[in-house]
Amino acid sequence: MTRSRDAVLAYWAAAEARDWPGFAALLADDVVYELPQSRERIRGKVRYLRFNVEYPGDWHLTVRMAVGEERHAATWAHFVTDGVEEQALTFFEFDDAGLIAKVTDFWPEPYDPPAGREHLVERY
Repeated sequence: MTRSRDAVLAYWAAAEARDWPGFAALLADDVVYELPQSRERIRGKVRYLRFNVEYPGDWHLTVRMAVGEERHAATWAHFVTDGVEEQALTFFEFDDAGLIAKVTDFWPEPYDPPAGREHLVERY
């Protein structure tokens, strides 16, 4: 395993355990969190930590895949919030000290595929 992969697995483990001091210890002070779909950005460890602590609902997560290489990592995670299931793709960037400096979350919404490819695909 790589250091960046280990770090993102620790990040998600701390989030799931609500271990906020452990979670915060993985973040750079000037961490940036972005949500491209909603065009939101949070700057700084204090604000990002508060965002997570105050996130509503009874949510839980399972990491399905994690990859990392040097200063970058990515995860695919399965979330269940109050019985609603979602998937998230999260991309991480690390600073020189090995702390998480940027987190970008993508929360793809399910959609019906366009017509015309039914003969090629299997729906699950």
